[in-house]
Amino acid sequence: MGIEKMKMPQLGESVTEGTISKWLVSPGDQVNKYDPIAEVNTDKVNAEVPSSFTGTIKELIAEEGDTLEVGEFICSIEVEGGGSAEEAPAQQDPVSDSAPQEEKTEAKKPVKKAEKGEGKVRFSPAVLRLSQEHDIDLDQVEGSGREGRITRKDLQKLIDSGNIPKAGDAKASAPAKEEPKQAPVVEAPAPAAAAPAKASAAPNVPVMPGDIEIPVTGIRKAIASNMLRSKHEAPHAWTMMEIDATNLVDYRSKIKGEFKQREGYNLTFFAFFVKAVAQALKEFPMINSMWAGDKIIQKKDINISIAVATDDALFVPVIKNADEKTIKGIAREITELAGKVRSGKLKSEDMQGGTFTVNNTGSFGSVQSMGIINYPQAAILQVESIVKRPVVMDNGMIAVRDMVNLCMSLDHRVLDGLVCGRFLQRVKEIIENISKENTSIY
Repeated sequence: MGIEKMKMPQLGESVTEGTISKWLVSPGDQVNKYDPIAEVNTDKVNAEVPSSFTGTIKELIAEEGDTLEVGEFICSIEVEGGGSAEEAPAQQDPVSDSAPQEEKTEAKKPVKKAEKGEGKVRFSPAVLRLSQEHDIDLDQVEGSGREGRITRKDLQKLIDSGNIPKAGDAKASAPAKEEPKQAPVVEAPAPAAAAPAKASAAPNVPVMPGDIEIPVTGIRKAIASNMLRSKHEAPHAWTMMEIDATNLVDYRSKIKGEFKQREGYNLTFFAFFVKAVAQALKEFPMINSMWAGDKIIQKKDINISIAVATDDALFVPVIKNADEKTIKGIAREITELAGKVRSGKLKSEDMQGGTFTVNNTGSFGSVQSMGIINYPQAAILQVESIVKRPVVMDNGMIAVRDMVNLCMSLDHRVLDGLVCGRFLQRVKEIIENISKENTSIY
């Protein structure tokens, strides 16, 4: 018999840490390889962590609510014929096998809080960000983590207590009194090339009798961080185009009943717009680009991010290679992805690789809006509500038509008004010419 240790896996691109939200096993439980053993929250997704071994759970090293960096140990498992904990198999290491050996060795070491004279102190990105947001001098903080490492829970307790150490103060430790557990704070990690900007102090908002205090959840914190970064870094410009969707409305009305009966899901207006956008992106590839500091990356694949909201959060799953899919295929993916979001089954890979975002703001009656770009993409398109309006026709007559506004926010570092105008004109042309003769659902 031997003991193997499970590590916090990397659950998405740029994810550096995860929070154990719920253990699905207890010490003494028998598990098979790939059995789920824990639920983990990150800034991008909620996911189940599978066991890497078949054996008996020996110890739960991390507790529910603990936030650990990728590669830190979360539990130990007793296995037949296994080695010691120090001899864990290479495939357990979350660092890619293609990485240099020096990087792998470094990734396996616990982050140790350096003492005076030991050299540069290493902290997790979340600890650095939280300390900068609240002006905390980390040299004055006593860590409760392994080998004195400062954890985000240490900083959160200091913030909650109001005992924030400044430069020159005596070392402070987190209050001994256990605070009531709150939802874990999860923040999107900033790329190494860009240091996080120091946030302004939180406003002092008086709480009056009858007011309701709502804790900021991890996903809401991540949304706030990403939106703030997008607005600070990307110079947003905005344009809107009015489209006559009467042909689309008539065509869909004629086929939606038969489609639902045949396929088992709805044929929505949104599927037509996503397909039109994907086709226009193929013809105007510059729109399908991202800002990368000293260069602009024009993406080959057309992966459409769609915004799906729940009561308290916003998720952006991705329709991969949307230009290669039919309207039926896009409608099915929209239905499946929205279902995953609302049932809590969305996976990390479902939200990766997006190159352009289309937001169905019309679903709740909006007729005009200005979206914040889904960083680091170059633009976002809001599809507004289709409404009947009187329109002056080419022959001078007034007719009631089904009209819709398309509102586009763009990163002016990457895109200019001319190419965006032509892109929207192409989407307009596709939508206005939808008909049984011109448009194939399948």
